[in-house]
Formats: sequence, structure tokens, C-alpha cells
Amino acid sequence: MQNKNLSKLTKDIITYNKKITALKNEIKKVVVGQEEVMDATIKCVICDGHALLEGVPGVAKTLLLRTLSIAVSDIKYQRIQFTPDLLPADIIGITAYNPDKGFYIVKGPIFANFVLADEINRAPPKVQSAMLEAMCERMVTIGREEFVLKRPFLVLATQNPLEQMGVYPLPEAQIDRFLFKVFVDYPKKDEEIHVLDQNIELKNLEDYGVQQVVSPQELIKMHELVKEIHISPKIKEYIVDLVSTTRGKNDYKIESIKYVAHGGSPRASIYLQLASKATAFLNNRAYVVPDDVKDVAHGVLRHRLSLNYEGKARGIQTDEIIDDLLKVVPVP
Repeated sequence: MQNKNLSKLTKDIITYNKKITALKNEIKKVVVGQEEVMDATIKCVICDGHALLEGVPGVAKTLLLRTLSIAVSDIKYQRIQFTPDLLPADIIGITAYNPDKGFYIVKGPIFANFVLADEINRAPPKVQSAMLEAMCERMVTIGREEFVLKRPFLVLATQNPLEQMGVYPLPEAQIDRFLFKVFVDYPKKDEEIHVLDQNIELKNLEDYGVQQVVSPQELIKMHELVKEIHISPKIKEYIVDLVSTTRGKNDYKIESIKYVAHGGSPRASIYLQLASKATAFLNNRAYVVPDDVKDVAHGVLRHRLSLNYEGKARGIQTDEIIDDLLKVVPVP
């Protein structure tokens, strides 16, 4: 990349980062703490990716996503509450008939810019398959007609841990469509005291005065800027080494790899590169450094490593394997 182009790109990134800072400040009016979760979600937004947030009920997953949607102007927001009796037609829509109008399409809630898929793993596999085309292709088929979903289109999903009653594991093909999987933990003591002062249960969201600070057009421009961020051949090689090592394809000696049944696919490499560029963007840089890759490795890879029987029996966590991976694979 020529220095002139790099300089212009850096200026554009700094300009749009002011919008991101304003967006974070609006979210912080409502959501206490959860900085890491907020950053990961915003990276998904500027990457044109999807986010999966996992945590117990009551840790502000839905609140974060709802507040984010309010802070972006002129977008359509829809919430889908996933339940065991949900049908695919409840998501994508149906072909209806009226004697006066004939056949016509009734579009479902998937036709929105921000879709909050709340407790997504409470619905059966047939419903999950209805989400797959929308998330991957950004289009929906109803009857014999295909509909392209308008940009920006983001699925921001929440799920409860599998240890809880009434939840289903998501299909691998669908979970692979999420750019990030983010764990949402309990707040710290001082943060929880602040939560008591906020008292979201007794106030309406409108009472917090969240302002609209970013437009859909600006988000689309950020998507384009992220794609333009420079990444060197050596860092690309580093990304491929990380992902291929999860498949046991390299000679790096990592003991915990034996617990992996299936490693990351080429989509993992693509998303690791994209998320690294988003991290560089948020740090006002027009180029990726190795620390950007390390910063997003857990969020991108943790849901793409399938454990074998021994790994599950020993209670191995995929984050532990990623920790080992980052320690052993040489950094350029």
C-alpha cells in the first residue's frame, strides 16, 4: 500500500472512530461495565458480521443489543424471542391468500437491519436452519421468491449456557456463521453497585436519554474501511498457521490439540483476518499487527473448535486450547 493511500485511510479511520467513541458513550449510559463484550459487539458491527453472546440471564446481554440499536439512526430493529414452539415461518414470513388480493407475501421479523435473536438456542433445529440462509447469504426465500436483506444486516444473538434446562446445542454450520462468540460474565462488585443505582428494572430505556449518533450509511462506510486495512503476508501466514494448527496439520507440539475433533475451517481464517482488521480500526491504525490477531483469537475460534469425547470427558475448555496455541505458534 502506498504511503499516500495509507495516510488517507488512517485519516478516515480516525474520523469514523470518533463516531465509535460516541456510540460507546451512549451505550454506557445504560450498560454498566462489560467493556470487553461491548468492544467485541462493536467489532462485529463494523465488520458486517454476526455476534453470539453467551451468559446466564440477567447480565445485560439483551440490554446491550437493544441500546446499540437505539444509538443507530434510521434502522429497523426486530427482536425474536426463540422458544421451543417457534416455527420457521415465524421468522422469515409466509405466502398468504386473500380473495380480493390473491396471493401475497407477509414478511417476518428477519426483515430488519438489527435482529436480536434472544435465547437463540431454545428453538429446535428446524428453526435454526431458517436463520442459516439469512445469516450467510443475506437473503431469504419465501415460497418461490427470493428477497435480499437490506444492509446493514446484523444478527445479534444471545444464548444461555447448555447446562440450563430447555436449551439445544446450535448446529455447527450455523454457529460457524457467527464472527464472534463472546462470554458475558457477572459484573464486578463496584459495577454491580452501580447497577443498583441505574435500576434498569424500574426505569424505561427512554429515560436514559440515549442519542442516535451513527447512521446506517456511516456503518456501511466503516465496513468498507475495515476491508481496506493493510495486512502483511507474514501476518496472513501467522493466521493460517494458527488455524491449521487447530486441525493438527503443523508440527508445533501442543498437547491439548489431541482433544480437538475438528479444527477451524477456512472461514475461521477469513474471520480471524477480518476481526484483526477491525481491531486495528478501533486502534486508529490502517495496518494489522500480530497483537490484533491475538486480541480476537479467542472470540473467533472458541466456537469453531469441536472437542472429541476425551476432551469433553475431561472438561477441557476451548479457550485453554487457544491459550496454548498462542503461546506455541511463532509470532512474525
